[in-house]
Amino acid sequence: MDQREHYISSFAELETRLAKHRPPSLKRVCRAALDRFAELGFPTTRLEDWRFTNVTPIAQTSFVPAPNGGSGASTAPGALGRDALKEAARSQLVFVNGRYAPALSQASRLPGGLMIGSLAAALEQTPDLVESHLARYARYDDHAFVALNTAFVEDGAFVCIPDGVIVDDPIRLLFVSTANGEASISHPRNLILAGSHSRAVIAETYLGAENGVYFTNAVTEMVAGTNAVIEHLKVQREREEAFHVATLAVHQDSDSKVSLHSISLGGSLVRNDLSTRLGGEGADCVLNGLYMVGGQQHVDNHTMIDHVTPHSSSLENYRGVVDGRAHAVFSGRIDVQPGAQKIVARQSNKNLLLSDDAVVNTKPHLRIYADDVKCFHGATVGMLDEDALFYLRSRGMSAEMARDLLVYGFVGEVLGAIGARRLRDDMEQLVIERLPTGSELREVEAA
Repeated sequence: MDQREHYISSFAELETRLAKHRPPSLKRVCRAALDRFAELGFPTTRLEDWRFTNVTPIAQTSFVPAPNGGSGASTAPGALGRDALKEAARSQLVFVNGRYAPALSQASRLPGGLMIGSLAAALEQTPDLVESHLARYARYDDHAFVALNTAFVEDGAFVCIPDGVIVDDPIRLLFVSTANGEASISHPRNLILAGSHSRAVIAETYLGAENGVYFTNAVTEMVAGTNAVIEHLKVQREREEAFHVATLAVHQDSDSKVSLHSISLGGSLVRNDLSTRLGGEGADCVLNGLYMVGGQQHVDNHTMIDHVTPHSSSLENYRGVVDGRAHAVFSGRIDVQPGAQKIVARQSNKNLLLSDDAVVNTKPHLRIYADDVKCFHGATVGMLDEDALFYLRSRGMSAEMARDLLVYGFVGEVLGAIGARRLRDDMEQLVIERLPTGSELREVEAA
């Protein structure tokens, strides 16, 4: 049963509760988004963009709003768990069930003028700045989950980097979901504004502190000003029963350089939508993706790079490791608009199957409306190289160790593209821990 009426009823309660906090123009946007969600309904496999991803388990579940993040944060460390606290201690902003948790956050030693905090607070303190960008880049007219998130905008991260400001340390955003015995939903909404000639590294991490069914429906909008240099890492480490749908929409001005890394490891049903609009000459973007799934997991990555003006470039490299009966989907599209000459765009998706029951559907494609461009795309799906396995076995390695070493080498190119050394080391550690012989592999790497 489609739960649209359930969300309409929940929206009315939220609207009443936030009546004094939402500016009139935002109220209109939220109402329009809800109306659009009611028209669209949840996507079905009859839609081309959702052909391989069935969201019926989400559509038929009556999710209740996740409990207040502030109250959940007050019960730490017990509620968040050991893994979450380890990450939270290094993070500048922590959100529990989509809401800012100041008791777990740290934002000290920030460059002058840098604004980092809660989106809800920013809406009250600098409403004109927030409203001039919020819901301008992540379109809700044709995406039901973005419409749902926009309708239920309440809180999330707000990062505003002034012109010329360089942030040396990574800005960490940690989103923790806590199960409370019933299926719950949260809608984190993040807005990142990078001024001209600014530079920063931003890491978004999503994880669950407890087992149980929950749904994270996240949207992040980012603007990179002229000559801005931004590196963004999104890590999804949800619990095995969790649903996770996330949209990242980026707008780039001239000569900006943006690197976007997406790593998916957890969750039962996961969908990542990433789009970037290269709206100024000389803009450059890099998209790196890694998904490692097993068991009954399903992960779907959809990307879209829109070259609007001449002399822009893009490089996309997504790699997947699929085991058990897991199912992975990749759909990457590059658009080159009329008049956008001198474009260089390269796209690659490579997949490694570790079992006979694993499934991958991949679709890299180009839509080019200009004639002076250099665009390439390709995809592969295959098993481990038997000759390489034999070679490693002949050198005394166990079959499991040989397999893990080849897998680690396969994903190494994506991990190596993460520019921030501290984040790259964290991701390499996460991948090693996920492999059955991780502890042995760590010793080999150290040697």
